[in-house]
Amino acid sequence: MTEAPRSFAHDDGNLVVDAQGRLAHRGMFEQSRRLVRQLYAVGDSAWCLVGNGLSNQSFVRGPEGIIAIDTGESVEEMRAALVELRSVTPEPIVAVLYTHFHYVQGTQAVLEDRERMGLPPSVPVHGHERIAANLARTAAAIGPTYSRGLVEQFGTRLPADGPDGLVNVGLGLAYRNAEHAPFTLGHLPVSRPFSAATTLHVAGLRVDVQPAPSDADDSVTFWFPSLKLAVHNIVWPVLFNVFAIRGEEYRDPQVLLTGIDHLLGLDAEHLIAAHGPPMSDGREIRSRVTKYRDAIQFLWDQTVRHTNAGASSVDLAHLVRLPEEFDDDFITTQYYGVVEHHARQIRSGLFGFFDGDPVNLFPLPRTERANRLIKAMGGVDAVRAACSATKESDPRWALELAGLLAAGGTADESDGRLLAEVLRVIARRTTAANIRNWCLTRAREADGSLDTARLYQHRWSRRQLAAWGLRTTLEVLRVTLVPERARGVDVRLELVVGEESAVLHVRNSVAFVGDSGADRSGVADRGEGVSATARVALDTPTWLDIMSGTLPWASAVAAGRVTIDGSADRVAAAWQVFDHPALSAMTPSR
Repeated sequence: MTEAPRSFAHDDGNLVVDAQGRLAHRGMFEQSRRLVRQLYAVGDSAWCLVGNGLSNQSFVRGPEGIIAIDTGESVEEMRAALVELRSVTPEPIVAVLYTHFHYVQGTQAVLEDRERMGLPPSVPVHGHERIAANLARTAAAIGPTYSRGLVEQFGTRLPADGPDGLVNVGLGLAYRNAEHAPFTLGHLPVSRPFSAATTLHVAGLRVDVQPAPSDADDSVTFWFPSLKLAVHNIVWPVLFNVFAIRGEEYRDPQVLLTGIDHLLGLDAEHLIAAHGPPMSDGREIRSRVTKYRDAIQFLWDQTVRHTNAGASSVDLAHLVRLPEEFDDDFITTQYYGVVEHHARQIRSGLFGFFDGDPVNLFPLPRTERANRLIKAMGGVDAVRAACSATKESDPRWALELAGLLAAGGTADESDGRLLAEVLRVIARRTTAANIRNWCLTRAREADGSLDTARLYQHRWSRRQLAAWGLRTTLEVLRVTLVPERARGVDVRLELVVGEESAVLHVRNSVAFVGDSGADRSGVADRGEGVSATARVALDTPTWLDIMSGTLPWASAVAAGRVTIDGSADRVAAAWQVFDHPALSAMTPSR
């Protein structure tokens, strides 16, 4: 039998139960100790706060004041960071820099800090021009999947104590520090954008900016030559996550290596990362970062080598094995994701979903496949017995069997509990935080102890809708169209909501979204056999009431809160194609 990948241990030999009753591999508790809250002095003119949240908040002193770099997940998180800063210096913050779009929600706290000092509550904010677009992307059309992935990967619904208790999230102790509730969002948009390598002059310091895509295409490295200091988002306190189990765009290791080589070429004496403890001492930096970049090259090279020899995606999971020599440093250890997933992601990123295995060319629907395999194995009872018998000794096989039972048409509550048991075996044996958190979240979903139904649909909150505006809301709405409801519907709506306007055209089982005046070719007003056009006008509060689900469309029309120039029936027919609580379940007005 081929030796199994080291994604999780084959037994419970490294299992630890801590004082909070949490069950996990000892490596996870070791990683937690590296991520404890601490304000590090980095050289004579910089500080890095680790352990305040998922990311670090960093500060660099210049002749004209302090530069704040990344502001965390909330205003409360950044306020806590500023308390730490004020313990070492009273100097004002005069600028903010963002390394990428993930940790930019606490900037409002910087303005509060300046106001307390009697200074104007404004600062220049430097960052990549794609930050705004990336923030909008993750909250809009792909919002449910993206949010669900965050819950699973970061264990945000796991308890604090007990066997399933959250230990850490690999890059930090938690996605959000509970002390920072209610997690107020205070993002300030970039006011000084850049898109390419450039040189800034901030707080009296020269700052060289180098784009360095990593887990985000807007990531950059900031180099302070006078301080021999680089601040970056490219060398993490774990083996880099080529594959994010939450689901993300492909993170190309070839691009990543370019950024790391640039970082090595700076000959820095100090490195501050977006996550984890800083590094100082040029010799240590060169040695450790070189090994980090070589681990990533190894993954790419060996994946390509085996793919060229005909290996399938599943084969790669077992063939690409990072040598044990990389285990001597936590920055090249599987404390976040796992090598077998990274290899499969590289292949998929290069060649797409089909891996050459004929089985994956035209697979059966999951439930049908599960039922056929269960029947071939001797029936449900036989598969249940085999799963129960192997869950401790062979959890990979047990997971496959439990997955068949859960997907089959005869699955019952006991099959959900069995799947949960297998997932918990893997969770307690892995060093990878992503895997433990994902497995435990799915286990609690499978055994009924966690209700995740809300994570499988869009959240139409008034705050979110107001931030989106009309055009973005319609772009999100279009991905909820149910084709069976849209068959034969061809209606063009000219929407006016407050001061905003847009076109929504339901046709050919899609919803086209355009600006007012667009999409006019071939359209005739209310003609038979062609698009029906209607003009719909309403105020912004009414629109927010409808789209947040508190006011059905039909009720808004009946109450006179909507003006329709055209057929109300045709308008209702267009709205009903969408899977939305206020639009899909209504009686057309006549």
